[in-house]
Amino acid sequence: MTNVGFIGASGLMGHGMAKNLLAKGHALTLTVHRNRERVADLLAAGAKEAKNAAELASAAAGCEMIFICVTGSPQVEMSVLGEQGLLAGAAQRKPGSLVIVDCSTSEPDSSARLRERCAAAGVGFVDAPLSRTPVDAEAGRLNVMVGATPADFAKLEPVLRAFAENVFHMGGPGAGHIIKLLNNFIAQAICTATAEAFAVGQRAGVDVGKLVELISAGPVNNGLFQAMAKTLTGQMDALKFELDNARKDVRYYTHLAEGLAIPSVMGEAVHQSLTLASALGHGRKFVPSLVEAQEQLSGARLVPR
Repeated sequence: MTNVGFIGASGLMGHGMAKNLLAKGHALTLTVHRNRERVADLLAAGAKEAKNAAELASAAAGCEMIFICVTGSPQVEMSVLGEQGLLAGAAQRKPGSLVIVDCSTSEPDSSARLRERCAAAGVGFVDAPLSRTPVDAEAGRLNVMVGATPADFAKLEPVLRAFAENVFHMGGPGAGHIIKLLNNFIAQAICTATAEAFAVGQRAGVDVGKLVELISAGPVNNGLFQAMAKTLTGQMDALKFELDNARKDVRYYTHLAEGLAIPSVMGEAVHQSLTLASALGHGRKFVPSLVEAQEQLSGARLVPR
């Protein structure tokens, strides 16, 4: 059993992760954000509550590792560096007694700065972003991409397997967040291209259902395409990932490319497609709403109403 802390247990991914940590016998202490109802079952199942991140990281709480699963780098930075953040609470702890595990999709540059600040305070910092869905989080079937030293990975892997089906050691510190951005860029390129192709096909006078039939039988087929195809039957939630979060992730990817002086022509195009869809009112909807945005832009009629 490991004493584990958690920031973000009320989130779509965080709840399932925290639930499975408890179910696998780990002692869990969590902070409660705005949505208390989302963690009521965790508290009823034996999780303890810390009033803030500083208390969570204190020696009294006894957490050996603390997971962060929040929206992005600004929220991670506040959780770690804020006045009531993790480093404030860990100030009196023995060096090497705490590891912070960032499961958010974060900017690599931000993570590098946090890693340095944590190291100076005697606290470990590991990047371990996630893929798959909230349903998989609840079922304990997530994929985790870990950037860590071999020693830190060996320590973390057994705990990560409480909520993960696959745990990948991507390389040294920072590698997990970089590969997650590559993964998400490719994913959103598929989604944005599919939505555009549906609109062009419908306006050109073909049965877009025939396109789905063809792709479903060939090498272009994949789960993301099928999630987008379900919009043609009115199902808009086959991919439960908020469009504005996808937009944020692709922006992080273009920042990464820019920092390497690599032109990100495709990345910028995907980001602009997501930004336009958000401006049209779809930011808080799931990514398949890209099809609705294409309807607005093109005059196509794709989603049954």
